[in-house]
Amino acid sequence: MRGFLASSLASSIGVTCAAALVLPLAPPAVAASPSGANSGARPAPPAVRQAAQDTSAVPGSTQSLPLAPLTRDRAIGPAVPEQGLSRDHVRHFSLVGVVWDDPDVTLHGRVQVRTRAAGTGTWSGWQDLQTHNDDDADPDAAERTSGHVRGSTAPLWVGDSDGVDVRVRAEGERRTEETARGTRTVTAFAALPAGLRLELVDPGSQAAPRAVPPPARGGIEADTPDAFGARGLGAGSLTASAANAELAPLGATEIPALGRAATESEQRTLRGAELTEVQRANPFIGPRPRIITRRGWGANESLRERGFVYTKKVKAAFVHHTASGNGYRCSQAASVIRGIYRYHVKSMGWRDIGYNFLVDKCGSIYEGRAGGVAKPVLGAHTRGFNTNSMGIAVLGTFGSAKPPAAALKAIARLTAWKLGLYGANPRGKTYLKSGGGNLYRKGKNVLLNVISGHRDGFATDCPGRQLYRKLGTARTTAARYQGR
Repeated sequence: MRGFLASSLASSIGVTCAAALVLPLAPPAVAASPSGANSGARPAPPAVRQAAQDTSAVPGSTQSLPLAPLTRDRAIGPAVPEQGLSRDHVRHFSLVGVVWDDPDVTLHGRVQVRTRAAGTGTWSGWQDLQTHNDDDADPDAAERTSGHVRGSTAPLWVGDSDGVDVRVRAEGERRTEETARGTRTVTAFAALPAGLRLELVDPGSQAAPRAVPPPARGGIEADTPDAFGARGLGAGSLTASAANAELAPLGATEIPALGRAATESEQRTLRGAELTEVQRANPFIGPRPRIITRRGWGANESLRERGFVYTKKVKAAFVHHTASGNGYRCSQAASVIRGIYRYHVKSMGWRDIGYNFLVDKCGSIYEGRAGGVAKPVLGAHTRGFNTNSMGIAVLGTFGSAKPPAAALKAIARLTAWKLGLYGANPRGKTYLKSGGGNLYRKGKNVLLNVISGHRDGFATDCPGRQLYRKLGTARTTAARYQGR
């Protein structure tokens, strides 16, 4: 019944891959300044996409403020391209990032922010934003070529704040020049990207989701989209939930964990004729872990594009960190995810959050991009290698900080289950064809670990040195969960 219901709902609401491929993306939000004026901001163009409407969604907001050139005393050194702004009073926000017009332009410089905590009025110290936000859709994907995607820093979680300072300073390169008076050393500064804007994201406060009663007995009326909408699910939440209908009831806030026998039975139901004889004889799949759904973390389904895009299978998992800092409590993880989701869609111009799954420091696993946790949903996480893979992002920054053991265990449990659905060995290697990136040319078949770090497919520091060095342990543990 669930499978039939999901199919019927998808058809009736128009959830098609083709529609998802052609819908354009919305540009970053332009919000009014605290005084109510636009602070010189360009007016937002009219909406150009059909969003999945959901009246029960968490509101939230994005303030998009243009940066202006900063002036310095020329007597203290050469003129350095520098932009910024200072606001003592803005609407409350909890996550901050900087975006610019051209996603193919790299920001060569340093971006720093300091924020004022709401309530106490205490200013933080200056914090660096990671200037290279390397999570990305494939170059030729409709999502990347929509014309609405922007370049960006990684977002930073700062907690409830109502004041902000930001400064963006170009980096210099020292070089020697020959002059009539001999050789001299000069510093050349890279130009800053055009259209720099500060994005202040309020993820919205999440109320407890309303319970969704089971369908009424004795009639088919309760199985219609209108009936479900009347019972607390808007169209966007309904389609996102229906994508997981084989695993949990419509409107569920979590997909519960399963034991091994039940998981193996579910694998046969979900994959059926696609399973090989070897998989039927030896399923090699880890028990399904508990997964918090998009409804569970409060996704505003009106933000994303309607429809889902799928690839053929899941051959590999790429592990990331969000580079959003470690200063969050586990009780705030859903808010952090809502902030990243809004930043990816409203500020960066993506069709949905880029990661397929997210994991917090306490080991909870969250559904990321909509389309069904058991399905091969096309993400935007590893440029060139999003096809036939999944992206798992650990909330935090792990260059020098060690990842928590609970997060590593969650990675192992999630990969043991999801890779097991598609017959992949976590300790093995597989070939993926590059869609084009800064490590491998388009069309090259690349041999990768089935569980890889982001840096294995793209030249980046992600997932951070400390998390990357723990991936061997995750592979071994995941294989053990699969019974290998």
